[in-house]
Amino acid sequence: MTPSTPLNCPCGSARPLADCCQPYHQGKLLPATPEALMRSRYSAFALGLTDYLLHSWHASTRPAHLEPDAQTDWKALSILEAPAPASHQGRVHFQAFFRERNRWQVLEENSRFVFEDGCWWYLDGTPSIERLKPGRNDSCLCGSGRKIKQCCGE
Repeated sequence: MTPSTPLNCPCGSARPLADCCQPYHQGKLLPATPEALMRSRYSAFALGLTDYLLHSWHASTRPAHLEPDAQTDWKALSILEAPAPASHQGRVHFQAFFRERNRWQVLEENSRFVFEDGCWWYLDGTPSIERLKPGRNDSCLCGSGRKIKQCCGE
């Protein structure tokens, strides 16, 4: 897990946003794999890009609208499994760490993707959210390697 900083993309690739997920967000490139789409969607959540989230969601499962969530501070993404896509279907198992109202939580999801009309679409997922209780001297969940009290702690 690579921390997100102003110099790199929120998806954890350690690459600058302009060279990573931003071209997807701007419609200049299409994600070539379900994992690339998942990373770009995580970055869109972290950056509050609800239009991109809706645009990359398959029409059969897409909600009518998404409200930006200023209460959620996305901190890190960890891809647990992203097997090679089979035919026109793919999946990504990930964890996304975030803080909401001064509480640490982790969203874990097995996401499904479908390849249609020349691009990958987020179809749906099976999410679960668990509250985390890191200690002040634990490593920060953002992935910086620093103690939580010296990084993203309260």
